[in-house]
Amino acid sequence: MATVLPPPSKRSRREAQQPKVANIIPEDLPFVQVQFRAADTGQVLAGGIHLIPGSSNVKQLELLLNGLLGSSDDPIPYTFSLVDGINPIAITSDLYSDILRPKHRSTEDVLTLEYTPQAVFRVKSVSRCTATMSGHGGTILSMAFSPKSGARLVTGSGDGTARLWDTDMGTPIAVMKGHEKWVLCVAWSPDAEVLATGSMDCSVRLWDVKTGKQIGNAMKGHSKWITSLTFEPLHLLGGRKGMRLASTSKDATLRIWDVATRTSSQTLSGHTACVTCARWGGLGVIYSCSQDKTIKVWDARGGPITLLATLQAHAHWVNFVALSTDFVLKTGGFDPFTKEKMVAEDEESLRTNSKVRFLKASTHNGVTAERVVTASDDQTMYLWNPFPKGTVDESSVSAKPVARMVGHQKPINHVAFSADGRTLASCSFDNSIKLWDGQTGAFLTTLRGHVAAVYMCSWSADSRLLATGSKDCTVKVWDVRNGRLYMDLPGHKDEVYAIEWSSDGKVVASGGRDKTVKLWKH
Repeated sequence: MATVLPPPSKRSRREAQQPKVANIIPEDLPFVQVQFRAADTGQVLAGGIHLIPGSSNVKQLELLLNGLLGSSDDPIPYTFSLVDGINPIAITSDLYSDILRPKHRSTEDVLTLEYTPQAVFRVKSVSRCTATMSGHGGTILSMAFSPKSGARLVTGSGDGTARLWDTDMGTPIAVMKGHEKWVLCVAWSPDAEVLATGSMDCSVRLWDVKTGKQIGNAMKGHSKWITSLTFEPLHLLGGRKGMRLASTSKDATLRIWDVATRTSSQTLSGHTACVTCARWGGLGVIYSCSQDKTIKVWDARGGPITLLATLQAHAHWVNFVALSTDFVLKTGGFDPFTKEKMVAEDEESLRTNSKVRFLKASTHNGVTAERVVTASDDQTMYLWNPFPKGTVDESSVSAKPVARMVGHQKPINHVAFSADGRTLASCSFDNSIKLWDGQTGAFLTTLRGHVAAVYMCSWSADSRLLATGSKDCTVKVWDVRNGRLYMDLPGHKDEVYAIEWSSDGKVVASGGRDKTVKLWKH
């Protein structure tokens, strides 16, 4: 069913009646001195200090920077921020409105502007349902697109099966039977060759993507159901042939599996309650969160996996953990937006490309670090930077959160970083989605439109659009730049539990209680 936007709140009506201050830039505003600094390397641009009008806007700064970098013929869009201690100040309109008028700096100061290249591609918003794929006999609980493209989709269901779909044709490729109970989680290996499924029957199974058949026997060891699966990032394999997989369970343990031999190499027992989610980070660290209110950091770089630190701050169950590098780790060596398509997809090329992409996404001011966000039933989220110096060892772990993010009125279901890692989205039972700054944890805006609990969200690859699935049976697409509803997509007959935007941006898949998978395209 389509939903109508709720009426404005009393506070917003009162603010609308207040006289608005006109944003008038003084005519006699003097020139200001600026220097440009790259956000990833921290190097100041050659050419030193430049004298520019104090009224310069973002477009004019882009023109100047592209000229200085010699890319005027093929200009690249940039975002700018003023370097101001730990927290940078974003420049969204012009220097006067964002810096000079609020008195962050005066016209006599030298302004150091940090520039970050934006995605040069644009993902078109999905606007129509192109296929409704039925076949599952139970509720659809999980789904994931192939890292390679949006042409392959796997879904896990309450009927005990997983299905592989061709999204170009809207047809099934294979039905993966073997589990005896609900398939709770699915995951692709970063080389797009293997599928893993975790079930309520306490087992993990591996499947061949090309044939849809099971690889070997079920991997058993957990005593209770599987809650999440995470593969080791591709660039961490080095010369090793065997990829590893981590599974979390209600039995309060994590198990590390060797994909080649399908055996459990190690059991990580440190949590005292259900381990709800885990992420294998690009620095060689596993982050696990649990209903014991803690987040544990495990060193998985080589040899036996050991506990590095325990992060404590939440007052209730921790439901979800996400990383700022999730997008590049999930897509591995495949970059769907490169101008030159990869000629070779051999192991070595994929691993090399995966490492290049990870370093590009995680390096800031010459330091490689990934940020972690955790969401909880205590209605709060915490932003962490466990390794601020970029080195993974016990002495350099920062167990203090960067920010505490409050605002939701009910437990938080899901949280996700945008593809560029600069924005966070959180979904809650309070019917709202909130957006946060991915570096500082500062609140940005609230997206309102759903009339029931929001279960899950998924970002477009250009970080400009956000898709959400809800209990109100709708999928909604939001424009993150202005915080408004971009597209309302009714069609499901019941609650939408799972939603995923493909890495190439061409298709959104959604599924839920009505047992059907819907594909949405432009």
